[in-house]
Amino acid sequence: MKITQAILPVAGLGTRFLPWTKAVPKELLPLGNQPIIAHLVHECLDVGITDICFVISKGKEAIPQYFKIDPALEEELKKRGKFHLVKELLRYDSVNFHTVYQNEQHGDGHAILQAADWAGEGTIAILFGDDLFTGSKSALRQLIDAHSMLTEDERGAIVALERIPPEDTLRYGIVDVEKEHKSSPRLKKVKGLVEKPEPQFAPSNLGIVGRYLIPRSVIDVLPEVESGHGGEIRLIDALTRKLGSLPIYGYECEGTRIDTGHPEGYAKAVSIFSVEEEEE
Repeated sequence: MKITQAILPVAGLGTRFLPWTKAVPKELLPLGNQPIIAHLVHECLDVGITDICFVISKGKEAIPQYFKIDPALEEELKKRGKFHLVKELLRYDSVNFHTVYQNEQHGDGHAILQAADWAGEGTIAILFGDDLFTGSKSALRQLIDAHSMLTEDERGAIVALERIPPEDTLRYGIVDVEKEHKSSPRLKKVKGLVEKPEPQFAPSNLGIVGRYLIPRSVIDVLPEVESGHGGEIRLIDALTRKLGSLPIYGYECEGTRIDTGHPEGYAKAVSIFSVEEEEE
């Protein structure tokens, strides 16, 4: 089954980057020659996803604006002979961008709910902006490849996983693994999910990191999920609610994950992407 839709929840205030983010959304901070958000969009385009929904908050309109067609700019670039830049801009012409607002911050599940009227009936990709992956395959590509390893009866939701230090479990959703799939030891059947457990109560050291493939049915149960974790509606709670009726798998992604949600991680990402561009 071809996956054609992606939701990018990017409504966060970026408080760790103040005062910069008072004027510029964190997702528009540069990584190499393009902003963070463009890396996420390109990750979608590279797997054939061309319907993309941004979930933003008021004041972050510059994010969808970055991808809007600008005929006057394209014409001026052509006059100046900068056809390589025109080609880059035209990359977005065939993409259907949609924007919804999350006016109040009530968790990642609440952000996804804002796109419920836009989302179709198939499997939908979710990409959170803080997590970027380096390596020969993007995390989204790896999840889609893992999805193709499953039989029709096995297909449900897939989450991206990373092995984390035990002391960091308080920062992640942690999965409880039932078994490894016969197709790959990296693909694991999940029997439980725990949000930010104390290390001594964590069922494993496999944390959920920034990429999901979910069927429409997971979005549909989000309104039924009681607010927890500080009054927030969390995607992990919707997945937990579906356990038993929906197969849920995790895929331990290859490559290096970079958390751009704090200044130290962003600085690391800048260094990595600068080196990659120099090598190209």
